Amino acid sequence: MSGEERWCVVTGGRGFAARHLVEMLIQYDMFSVRIADLEPQITLSTEEQNGALGHALKSGRANYVSADLRDKPQVLKVIEGAEVVFHMAAPNSSVNSQQLHYSVNVQGTKNVIDACVELKVKRLIYTSSASVVFDGIHGIINGDESLPYTDKPLDSYSATKAEGEAAILKANGTNGLLTCSLRPSSIFGPGDRLFVPSLVAAARAGKSKFMIGDGNNIYDFTYVENVAHAHICADRALASEQEVAEKAAGQAYFITNMEPIKFWEFTSLILEGLGYERPRIKIPAFAVMPIAQVIEWIYKIFGPYGMKVPQLIPSRIRLLSCSRSFNCSKAKDRLGYAPIVPLEEGLKRTLESYPHLRAENQPKREGPSKASICLGSGKVADTLLWKDKKQTLITLLVLVAIYYNFIASQSTIVTAASKLLLVVSVFLFIHGNLPEKVFGYTIEKIPMSYFNLSEERSHQTALSVASSWNAAVNVLKSLCKGNDWSLFFQVVISLLILSFLGAISFQTLFIIGLPVAFAAFYLYEKNEQAIDSMFLEALSLGCKMKSDITKKVVGSKKKD
Repeated sequence: MSGEERWCVVTGGRGFAARHLVEMLIQYDMFSVRIADLEPQITLSTEEQNGALGHALKSGRANYVSADLRDKPQVLKVIEGAEVVFHMAAPNSSVNSQQLHYSVNVQGTKNVIDACVELKVKRLIYTSSASVVFDGIHGIINGDESLPYTDKPLDSYSATKAEGEAAILKANGTNGLLTCSLRPSSIFGPGDRLFVPSLVAAARAGKSKFMIGDGNNIYDFTYVENVAHAHICADRALASEQEVAEKAAGQAYFITNMEPIKFWEFTSLILEGLGYERPRIKIPAFAVMPIAQVIEWIYKIFGPYGMKVPQLIPSRIRLLSCSRSFNCSKAKDRLGYAPIVPLEEGLKRTLESYPHLRAENQPKREGPSKASICLGSGKVADTLLWKDKKQTLITLLVLVAIYYNFIASQSTIVTAASKLLLVVSVFLFIHGNLPEKVFGYTIEKIPMSYFNLSEERSHQTALSVASSWNAAVNVLKSLCKGNDWSLFFQVVISLLILSFLGAISFQTLFIIGLPVAFAAFYLYEKNEQAIDSMFLEALSLGCKMKSDITKKVVGSKKKD
């Protein structure tokens, strides 16, 4: 049969893996392809316009249909006339929204099944996930399809994928429909908008040097073209003679590159290939998990108001620190699947597809440093960070003068003020009588307006004082209501810190504070990444020591 007479549907056809499947279907000239996705119209990249997809759309061998799988009439319209449906649509797995995932992965999948049964579609191939058997706590080494669905899913995406898969497999044989489910593990490749970009974002933020866990967890990654190839193998198996089709139908299959590798080694190869630092500092997962849980809790509150999906969430920590490798013997035996692109070649193609993410092509960080932001990015920051060296030196001289006249001499306030006024008066008198040039150097006269407080500055000062006062009053009002525990703890901690600082003498404060203020912030700005790295190394070491001590204590208790 010619390709013009046979139609297939790819749901979620503009997704990462689905795009590669669409390209492969067109190149193999197997079917005319109906691409279904949420966007009202298809937008092609320049490469797609000039490639097989662009030509297929122009010739009519492919078309695009905008559809929402949660609307059954739309699903019926999309699937009508199709011989096979590749059901790949799913929300972004990093968005942990139970309502969203259930509506698409379960209700949407049931709509697809019902439409396929009603319209007498011959084959339905579902894109599931290897995570349906993974609880994030117990590692999986060479796991096969005998593993049951986990009772404690990693997240809502995995839970609803498992439910959708169960419905797909249960529908096998209904009104002649043959079904199967593919479980790819950790897809990577050109066009990935999640894994590689998130690694680069972490590297640019100086976080690529850290690894979660001991770094020995084994993983199975799957190059995206192998995922597409697995779908075609599944369709061919289901379309084969009765004995082969019946053996392949109604089953789930793990799909990988069949080349297990340490997760952090694979990550290192990507980062090094793009010119970034290889991860080397190990941070125990248990040390990061409480922070991740707080971040996820905050996201649940503020996510509906536009907060971006955070990278540090519990499900991701578990994925980064546990082993996950799977056996593909069943897919090889029943579907005839074998990877067509080796892992090394897949990595090479992936790295070549991201020239814009390479370290040498990244713009230098813009905006103020962490130290500058901490200091308010104003005159104080310019002074303490030596941005304006003249201003910094003058400030230092003034502070040294204040120290010797007010603090070191242990003078009374009246005596210190008198000395200060005396010095200022003598300086101004001499300065006023100096000629315009002394030994060839021009003497800049201090204008009288320098000592005047302008009306505008007076107004700004008054507003600042009033604003601070009103802010303090608002805090007191909130405390009086007695329902803001977060504010209460902030006030208590602030007052405790203030009382601690108040116990320090002015002399000690100057001796310690001046060198710290004028050296520490400057050094931190110049060596920000190195200092952050040292801090996290110390934190990692501390967590490891705590873990070792805990294990020894628990071990000694068991012996007793």
